[in-house]
Amino acid sequence: MANRGPKLGCQSGPSTDEHFEFLARFGVRHVCASPIIREPGRLCPTVEELAELRTRVERHGLSLDMTDSLLLRSTCIDAERRPAIMLGADPQRDRDIEEFQQLLRNCAAVGIGTVKYNLTLLGVVRNRAEAGRGGVVYGGWKAGVDAQDVALTRAGHVDESIYWERIRYFLERVVPVATECKVRIACHPQDPGLPAEGYRGVQCVLGSVAGLERFLSIEASPYHGLNFCQGTVCSQLSDPAREIFDVIRRFGERGQLFNVHIRNIRGRLGDFVETYPDDGDIDMVRAVKTYREVGYDGMLMPDHVPLLPLADAGDPYAYNYGAANPAADGHRESFAFAYGYLRGLLHATEPAS
Repeated sequence: MANRGPKLGCQSGPSTDEHFEFLARFGVRHVCASPIIREPGRLCPTVEELAELRTRVERHGLSLDMTDSLLLRSTCIDAERRPAIMLGADPQRDRDIEEFQQLLRNCAAVGIGTVKYNLTLLGVVRNRAEAGRGGVVYGGWKAGVDAQDVALTRAGHVDESIYWERIRYFLERVVPVATECKVRIACHPQDPGLPAEGYRGVQCVLGSVAGLERFLSIEASPYHGLNFCQGTVCSQLSDPAREIFDVIRRFGERGQLFNVHIRNIRGRLGDFVETYPDDGDIDMVRAVKTYREVGYDGMLMPDHVPLLPLADAGDPYAYNYGAANPAADGHRESFAFAYGYLRGLLHATEPAS
């Protein structure tokens, strides 16, 4: 009988035969992968390019469950080539939204059911590193330890009302297209939870469970949900080891979990590091059982894994956040461990037939 529960997945790049073979070697059968866009500067992959990606993935016995967009990635707005959507910069914002809409239509034509994206201005914020077991580096964030919070991005000051206006503008134009195409759009929370009063001039409205609930109430649709990052949401909680399971239930029972990044942390809101999956504060067995309990049947994927010693001596924060990243090879051992650990958890928590 087919397994209707969670599935081991991955989102790391690059989209090459070598990398897909690596994933298959460790029991990964479901992936989020990025198409190769041949024309420099073009943002939306063609139907043909998406079909080529699907063929390449399936050649290795994998399933292409999700893709991403060159727009709305997990990078700081200062590094974005096309920042108009998050800056609210017209008329380019409308042109970029049209590119995102076309991506959904092209995915529908190829049978790719989900697109992940971010609505972040600050990207993934990290400011600390500490030694983990065996000399690996655990990256994290701690409030008040650096002066970065006073350095504005090119977005300037963005308060809650401005941020919500830009989110609403996007969702009002994209969710109807996603619903029409029957392609789910999965948004990642702000990583990590940041001070409510703002950080670098930005009040990050998707940095709390309450913010995520409000987000999902805008243009509510079965095709509008979360790329739920367990580690990120844990970093938004005061007592994640106790609270995270109820949060999983809250979104899972409503069918709003479209993908899950399942990583462990040590710490809490304002002070945490990311660890190996078996070396943090969260009971991962209980977490997987909770995803099963709410009927979640999408991917569970490691995303941020510890950096191996000397993997990238020049940048201790050079984590592979899912894009085609030259530093990814420095994480292969950590990813392999995470795949094996999660595969074991999935087997151990399968209900008796």
